[in-house]
This record gives sequence, C-alpha cells and structure tokens, in this order.
Amino acid sequence: MKICVIGAGVVGLTTAYFLARAGHEVTVVDRNGAPAQETSYANGGQLSYSYVAPLAAPSIFPSLPKYLLDRQSPLGFRLRADPAQWCWLLNFLRACTPGMFQRHTAELAMLADFSREAMHDLMMAEMPDFDFNRSGKLVIHRDSKSFDNAVALAAYQKELGAEQEVLDAERCIALEPALAGLRDRFQGGVFTPSEEAGDCHKFCEALDGILQERYGVQRLYHHRIGSLRGEDGRIRAVCTDRGEIEAEHFVMAAGLTSRELTRPLGISLPLYALKGYSLTVPVPESGDTVAPKISVTDSQNKIVYARLGDSLRIAAMVDIGASDAAVDPRRLETLKSQVRSTFPGLAGIERADAWAGLRPATAQGKPIIGRTPFRNLLLNVGHGALGFTLASGSARLIRDLIEDRTPPLSLTPFALGHVR
Repeated sequence: MKICVIGAGVVGLTTAYFLARAGHEVTVVDRNGAPAQETSYANGGQLSYSYVAPLAAPSIFPSLPKYLLDRQSPLGFRLRADPAQWCWLLNFLRACTPGMFQRHTAELAMLADFSREAMHDLMMAEMPDFDFNRSGKLVIHRDSKSFDNAVALAAYQKELGAEQEVLDAERCIALEPALAGLRDRFQGGVFTPSEEAGDCHKFCEALDGILQERYGVQRLYHHRIGSLRGEDGRIRAVCTDRGEIEAEHFVMAAGLTSRELTRPLGISLPLYALKGYSLTVPVPESGDTVAPKISVTDSQNKIVYARLGDSLRIAAMVDIGASDAAVDPRRLETLKSQVRSTFPGLAGIERADAWAGLRPATAQGKPIIGRTPFRNLLLNVGHGALGFTLASGSARLIRDLIEDRTPPLSLTPFALGHVR
C-alpha cells in the first residue's frame, strides 16, 4: 500500500520504518529541511521504559502554590486567556487522583514494555549508531517523604514487571561516584539496571538514512503542509507548498502541528505544549568522577542526566503555557545553578549547548494512537516527554492497524476520544 507519514520526528520516522519494512511504499513529509529538527532534536536522551508515570500525579496538588508562584520551580504554569489551556488544565487536574494516576501508569507501562521490544527489534535488524548505552538509571530523592513514596512506587512497578533496587545514599554513591559531592543532601535512590539512553537526534538521522538507502522511502523535506484534502470520508491528499501528495493511507505524526492540520477536518486533538530545556556538555575522558556515567534523575528538581558518547545531556523543566520554543534565559540560569549544585566538579556548563522544545502532550500523559472518523487517516501523536521511549511501540501498532491485524495490546486507552 502507498502510505504517507506526516512528520519526521522520532515518532514519524519509526512509523515510516515499520511500515516500509513490512513492504509498503512510504513517503515522509516534513516542513523542516532535515529529520528531528523540533521536539526530537535535543531531548533528555533517556529510553526510560520503567519510568513512564504521567506528569498528572497526586503529588501535584500540595505543590500547586509553589508551581504557580515560584519562577524557579521545575513545573511552571503560564496562565493565559486561552480556553484550550484551561480545558487542558482542568483535565490535567482530574487526572491527578490516585486512581487515575495508577491506571494511566499501568497503561503506559504496557505500551512501554511493548515499545522496548520493538526498539530492540529495530536495533538488531538495522544497527543504527546513536550513542546507545544500557548503563541503567538511578533516580535520587533528596527528602525522606519523596524517598518513601519512591519505595512504594517501586513496589507497585515491580508488580508491573519492572526490575528495580532501592539503595541508600552511600550505595548510590558507590554505584555512581559523581554523586559524592551530594553526600548528606539526599536520602537514597531507586536503580533500574535495564534502563537505556541514546541520542534521539542521531537516531533519527541514522534511521532517515536507512529509510532512504535500504527501503526506498521517499522523504520530502522543506514541504510546508497547508491542509489535508478530505472527500467522502477519506483523505485524498496532503496539500503542500510544493504540490499534493496522494496515498491510500495517511498517518498524522506532526506533533503540535497536528492540531492545526486536523482541525479543519472536524477533529479536535487535546494536545498542549509542554516546554522543556536541555544542556549538552562535553565530558573529557577523565570526567567519570565529575559527570555521571549512568543515567541519573534528580526527582526534586526534575532534572535528568544521560551520558551520550563523550557528552552529558541534561534536560529539565516543564513550562505549561509557553508560546514558542525560544530559550528563556532565566529558566536556563536556574537549570545551570541546580546542575552546579548537584555536580560541582562538572566543567563546561557555561559553554554548554542550550536548547528548548515544545513537547506535544495530552492532559493524561498518554499518546493518541489509532483511527479517526476518516477511514484512511490514523493518529500517532501526543507522546509528551516519552516520544523516544514510546515511538517504536506506537509505530508497530500503527502498522498493525493499517494491515488490519489485531494489535498485541489493547488500543482503547489510547484511542481518540478516550484520551483527553
């Protein structure tokens, strides 16, 4: 079948890959001049299959005053006179109940486990070079209440199949010596040895080359999409500034742009931008005592650290209500200050490459994967901060839908209308 995938981030490219590998004639169209130029460009780099709990959690409620008033808090709200924002925030708060949080965590864990399998399948088949490592992930907790909650969550996630180990502070330092400067300032951590990391942008570049060279996928970059032409309950073509692209099936994987492209079709996507920041710091060969070698997450400051080759990727913050992807100097300085405090021996912070991106997210933290009222238009959007982690599994599900196969897991939790 002839299939057009709209969007060349990690979600769109993995979708194109599994479709092309199954023998379909695939075209990828994107407004940028190269793959992974927006949300997938410099994300946190963690392939965090065991940590997929949504942002909407019960712990949000007691912290709301701080988030609303403290400009240095890891979660920032920029309230606007925007009905879409208020609707999203209302659904977000509804999703923060213990029951909803536990249910959504279980649903995401199911998809993440499937995505790990799909990602490993892709890696075994194609061997892409993207600074991949399987060094595990350590989540540290600075106060006793947070640590106690983490211990309880680890016990729950163990029931879902996660392999995790609870460590006190000294055992955390023994595992990751770069944390020695934080001694006496954190309670302990949870280590998951199976967690992975990699450079998402390099992954997309490698996959883009594989699509072209091995599978003959047509990649149409620098194509600004104006609309989708619908007729008799089907999409007939994608209309771009360089002409129309016709296909038998279309997959929407264009991140936040998906909202504008589907709105004229009568499809309302409940996506909102979660702005995040990252720093990329070069690490010298002798830097293992000052920069973490395994992936580390600072739960209090909501900062993730991932070693990507000879660099350290540092990603943090969620700004709800940001209007663009410009780097806010104040937020950036807050991040740098927190990094210096955690890893005082880490040099090069001032010369780090800074980046900000808009992550398309649903209020429940779950992606939208599945069919639309148009028989040949499918959705693969709204992965938020979990795009890299969930991309391969989501792509496999799209392939099964197009081929009318029964998916290996239920798509009901991710269906349009079920996700808000």
